[in-house]
Amino acid sequence: MEKGLVIKSTGSHYRVLYGEGNIIECTIKGKFRVRELRTTNPVAVGDNVLFEIEKSENTGIITELLDRRNYILRKASNLSREYQIIAANLDHVFLMITIILPETPVEFIDRFLITAEAYRIPASLIINKTDLYGEEENTKMEHLSSVYRKIGYECFSISVKNNAGLDVLSEKMREKISLISGNSGVGKTTLLNTFNPSLNLKTEEVSDYHKQGKHVTTFPEMHRMPFGGYLIDTPGIRGFGVVDMERNEIYHFFPEIFRISRDCRFYNCLHLDEPGCAVRNAVEAGIVDPLRYRSYVSILERDDRKYR
Repeated sequence: MEKGLVIKSTGSHYRVLYGEGNIIECTIKGKFRVRELRTTNPVAVGDNVLFEIEKSENTGIITELLDRRNYILRKASNLSREYQIIAANLDHVFLMITIILPETPVEFIDRFLITAEAYRIPASLIINKTDLYGEEENTKMEHLSSVYRKIGYECFSISVKNNAGLDVLSEKMREKISLISGNSGVGKTTLLNTFNPSLNLKTEEVSDYHKQGKHVTTFPEMHRMPFGGYLIDTPGIRGFGVVDMERNEIYHFFPEIFRISRDCRFYNCLHLDEPGCAVRNAVEAGIVDPLRYRSYVSILERDDRKYR
């Protein structure tokens, strides 16, 4: 029996790192689920597992999933009741966003951040493609950075193309297992290639017509970085549905809203139209950013089955 780290998952086959840099392709023995979660992938990138090497010594069979420190997941599909575990045992998650080509919606950012909050994983924002920004885009970038830094999230403004801001970012990632997520076309895979040119991962340009990226990364995969630690590249996603959350606890994962909610008249206030709501007063006073509050209301009131 060997112990290993899952560095790539296709849902049915797994690449496992073990020993002194050895890699083996594995499958799963039988069927097992994790704590009653209805998941499409019971084993994910970042999982620590036990496996047996088959007689051929070229393949292995995963027999046991070891305890997870944490994990982050999303809806498997629009109408599915199952979840997809993106990665497990993370030290940090980074959401890469762009102001243009493509533009990342604020609600998408907030959906990702509240998911990280729910699973107690530290999160930061990476704003890429600053080399393309004019005055209008820079103003918007500075506003977004100010909003999220005030809440407590670090924001890194970078240009992968011009190699700007990458030293500070790599220092943040040093000796950690980090995940990078974001819409297709924001530059996740290009960043990994810049950090580690030997990877030579496939990338494609953003579509001129739709101004959106094309899905190139097909499965989550963990890559060793020269500065120490690992980065997990993930397929580009267009939506991020919140899961495992009750309607009346969503505001708990907006740190600034949760702090102010203690001053609401009613303990079960949903911060919509209740009298004596401290949160709505804070929005009107400019203490809580209106875009963040709009994200909260949208997440609260929309049918989440529409999101992935």
